[in-house]
Amino acid sequence: MISLPTLWFIVLAFLWTGYLFLEGFDLGVGMLMKLMGRSEKDRRVMLNTIGPVWDGNEVWLITAGAMTFATFPLWYAALFSALYIPLVLVLLGLIFRAVSIEYRGKHNDDRWRSRWDWAMALGSFVSAFGVGAALALTTTGLPLNENGDRVGGAFAWFNGYAVLGGFAVVAFCLVHACAFLALKSRGDIEMRARRAVVRWLPLGVLPMAAWAIVVQQQNGKALTLIPLVIAVAAVVLAWAAARRGREGWSFIWIGLFLVAGVFTIFASLYPNVLPSTLNPEWSLTVNNASSSDYTLTVISWVSLFGLPLVVLYQGWTYWVFRKRITADSIPAAHSVTAQ
Repeated sequence: MISLPTLWFIVLAFLWTGYLFLEGFDLGVGMLMKLMGRSEKDRRVMLNTIGPVWDGNEVWLITAGAMTFATFPLWYAALFSALYIPLVLVLLGLIFRAVSIEYRGKHNDDRWRSRWDWAMALGSFVSAFGVGAALALTTTGLPLNENGDRVGGAFAWFNGYAVLGGFAVVAFCLVHACAFLALKSRGDIEMRARRAVVRWLPLGVLPMAAWAIVVQQQNGKALTLIPLVIAVAAVVLAWAAARRGREGWSFIWIGLFLVAGVFTIFASLYPNVLPSTLNPEWSLTVNNASSSDYTLTVISWVSLFGLPLVVLYQGWTYWVFRKRITADSIPAAHSVTAQ
């Protein structure tokens, strides 16, 4: 029988996987606005592919953070206090991105829209990099003492693993966004996105694969090699599908790469939730960092009804807005003047 702390560790791994999968492509679209969009029509096609879903995708980040606080308060306290600076930057990046999406079309001026496009690209990059750095550090460790407190200055978290995790999520978001744009658009953007997947997919997944291999070498078991092999196979299948113009299958295989890679990382980490780089005995685990059984039981019953509703609602949203976006469906830009 799986214990409640272990069950909630699995649920949190699921929530982070859902966030990286859903928010990954819309953060990537934000970063690609100035790179792939060659005209205002192109950029509006790109923006409309994520328009109905981007704010709902952020719910997964909020849920993952809130559930970590409720189920593993010591993990939450150690991680969020140690990573205060990068997480504040993540919040600022998300704010920049949200405001730019809402404001770029409020004035019919190229310079106005260009400024907000750059804000969207920068905000998306900072958010993706910060989330990747935070997840990489919770899987590779922080300098924690016997009380679970970070040792060192405000930048004690900054190391090679943080950089690796940051670039892993950024690179994955870019190739994931290209696969999504090839699936959700029709015309020039579709063709450019398809070519980008074929050209950049092997390079784009390399940092995340390296991250999974690092965690596997540090804490992995023999069984966690299986999802790692699945992740590699998924990349090959995604690349082959993209070459044949099978956008749907390419998107699915890239998603399977993410699921298998994240499974490898979290399964290798278990039973730790935040290793200590100073002394392995000071690491936070699913047992010493979790809430009481009573608290976990109450949260489990509430989530038993809440989480399926969120998943069903988001699935319905994607079904309603499942059709491709074309440049012909985008109306001409205009300004509204007050009478």
